[in-house]
Amino acid sequence: MQLSNYHSHCNFCDGRSFPEDFVKFAIQHQFRAYGFSSHSPLPFETFWNMSKEDMNEYLEEIDRLRKKYAGQLEIYTGLEIDYLDKTYNASIDYFTSLPLDYRIGSIHFLPIAYPLAEENMMCIDGAFSDFARGVDQYYEGDIRKLVKHYYDSSCAMVEAGGIDIVGHLDKIYMNGQRYTGFSLDADWYTKELFAYLDLIAEKGLMAEINTKNLKKKGEIYPHEKFLEAIRERHIPIMVNSDSHYPDLVNDGREEAFELLKAKGFRATCELVNGKWEEMAIE
Repeated sequence: MQLSNYHSHCNFCDGRSFPEDFVKFAIQHQFRAYGFSSHSPLPFETFWNMSKEDMNEYLEEIDRLRKKYAGQLEIYTGLEIDYLDKTYNASIDYFTSLPLDYRIGSIHFLPIAYPLAEENMMCIDGAFSDFARGVDQYYEGDIRKLVKHYYDSSCAMVEAGGIDIVGHLDKIYMNGQRYTGFSLDADWYTKELFAYLDLIAEKGLMAEINTKNLKKKGEIYPHEKFLEAIRERHIPIMVNSDSHYPDLVNDGREEAFELLKAKGFRATCELVNGKWEEMAIE
């Protein structure tokens, strides 16, 4: 079982502790590598995302920790970058010019009006009550329309480029499964998901196995029923905890690796001395 994590959030965004606290946990638990991926700045301010004004400090702090703990832990600097539309995503000059080791592309918001502002977004994360209200208000109460929008935006994110890792690729089901009419088994759902997986494979991107809700809700992203489809498409994977608290950095890792072995996976992607390599699952 690889002891690494490349998806985590500290107090530069909505994480609940300082970066060094996460590093200390990782070293204490004999991790080989640890990467930070704060929620990237957006064209509007949110509770979740870091501000552009803090970017230099963020980069400097992770670099300080990298030097301080050299020889004890490989520390990497990343970002989790939201795709909003063609004008704001990981491929724009602002993000491509940053000295990052990797970039995670994720969908948390879907624009339903312009300009790009928080009040004009459908948030697919967060409280179900807000999610359900959004489906009713913006998608005429039709969960299929939201799912279509989500996967269309996800495919556009992959087409736009600028990312290395696809984050929690089917997180739409977290809240979607609680809304009337949603089904992971329906043709209208699997058609969209499989087309997305095909595109991820075509572009040669990595996909994370996100364990954030594995112990809390018994959920993993992507859903375990689609893991074989990922393996069949030869999409490289890694296990990330998406941790916001230092003591949850390793949450769900052992369970995820057991599941991956049961589904026929043989390796995960790891950053080793700054380069991505495949390591066998032991």
